[in-house]
Amino acid sequence: MTPVVSKAKTIHARDTRGSAAAGKLRFGIVVARFNSFITERLLTGALDALRAAGAADSAIEIVRVPGSFEIPLAAKKLAETGRTDAVIAIGCVIRGETSHYDYVASEAARGLQLAQMDTGIPVIFCVLTCETLEQAIDRAGLKSGNKGQEAALAAVEMANLSSGLRAARAVTAPRRRKRRS
Repeated sequence: MTPVVSKAKTIHARDTRGSAAAGKLRFGIVVARFNSFITERLLTGALDALRAAGAADSAIEIVRVPGSFEIPLAAKKLAETGRTDAVIAIGCVIRGETSHYDYVASEAARGLQLAQMDTGIPVIFCVLTCETLEQAIDRAGLKSGNKGQEAALAAVEMANLSSGLRAARAVTAPRRRKRRS
């Protein structure tokens, strides 16, 4: 039996992406104090990346919370203020001997997803969920790069993308006529 080979069609689709320039964007960073020896490294990485992308220090607001479980509420409230174009959520949960890890990691992720869906502001997930302390240290700048830097770059891109999509929607949205009663 001979396989059927078809010619691939060239697709001319619009490819929309967010810029990597922070420009006049404003950022919120919610940082958990629990496991601060990790979260502070992630915060430093995020700040370095935002500044390298052109964000001014005055355009960055840092909010500190006790732990990763508290991050979603603070992220949502910060996003609702209108002072930020994106929020970066920084935390670190390391597996222990009980199921506490599973609850905190799962609810932090769920809460952050809800925060961005409810507010329309990008919330970047930088809550490390690691099996060991060594894994967390590696992801905070040792062997695996700094996940805080990666989160900041994602925040810049998503803030620009969201802004561009809002602007495009405003231009292309059909005007609705008011119905007469």
